[in-house]
Amino acid sequence: MDEADQAIAYAHADFSEPNALFIRLLGELDPGELDGARALDLGCGPADIVLRFLKAYPGAACDALDGSSAMLEQARLALDKLPGLAGRCRLIHDVLPSNEIARSAYDLVLSNSLLHHLHDPQVLWQSIREAAKPGAIVLVMDLMRPPSAMWAASLVATYAADAPEVLRKDFHNSLFAAFEPQEVVAQLEAAGLSGLEVGVVSDRHLAVLGRIG
Repeated sequence: MDEADQAIAYAHADFSEPNALFIRLLGELDPGELDGARALDLGCGPADIVLRFLKAYPGAACDALDGSSAMLEQARLALDKLPGLAGRCRLIHDVLPSNEIARSAYDLVLSNSLLHHLHDPQVLWQSIREAAKPGAIVLVMDLMRPPSAMWAASLVATYAADAPEVLRKDFHNSLFAAFEPQEVVAQLEAAGLSGLEVGVVSDRHLAVLGRIG
């Protein structure tokens, strides 16, 4: 979503349910060490996940990367409204692989709804491997490809019926661009990240979670 109107529509859309799920999954992974964590969010978009994370962990800081300047502008606007959080977040305009990301520097690596946008999913997994400290926590959530066009249409009708046309179209296309769980398992094996677990966490989302070995 590089266009300003797309980014604005996305930033104002109601993703509270899946984004709350993301933070809940993170809380289930958290062994009590994330409050002082240095985190990295890959594909941060308008930074709703970043804001939720920083609110949940007041001692944490986050580097947030996105390839869309329009999305990062929405992230800046959101952070400007919360100056207490803005100083704990560094926005990075870049695409993966990125030289702006420090190697072996992060206690936590997050990514929400980026995987299905990538032509080569290994770009994400290798970036995570390079950025994470040994033992770092990883949480990646993404859409899950439905088994049929009818199923996809039903999901769009259920979750985006009142959304602007640009978001309904994007949701529909994203569902078909997304991966099935077993495909993600194979990606992780190829990346040397087979220690991470893949699970179905909603009727349209899968999650990859665990620790870097």
